[in-house]
Amino acid sequence: MATWDDVRRVCLALPEVEEAANGRGQLSWQVHGKGFVWERPLGRKDVAQLGDAAPTGPVLGASVPDEGAKFALIADDPAVFFTIPHFDGYPAVLARLEELDDVTLTELAGEAWACRAPKRLLGP
Repeated sequence: MATWDDVRRVCLALPEVEEAANGRGQLSWQVHGKGFVWERPLGRKDVAQLGDAAPTGPVLGASVPDEGAKFALIADDPAVFFTIPHFDGYPAVLARLEELDDVTLTELAGEAWACRAPKRLLGP
């Protein structure tokens, strides 16, 4: 069961990451100004579209390499990962924060970071 403190710890351990908050106080983690993991509360429209499948707890958004990766995560663990129509065509996945274990959170954040980090940080 992950918390925002766990997300903070995992993300800030990655190279050249900064934490930010938007005008509503929602957290995000960025590498060189590019967000890769963020707090993504569901709006009324999102909840209506998801119906009974809408999570009631905190939701984390994360960049993924492409939609194939997004749908693979959702297919592999639909109890944790999901999407909403707002993200159709966009390489990002949503996760039920409280369902993420530390290993999955670390892998997800690392992959999201690699999607947005400058090539020089990715190594040879």
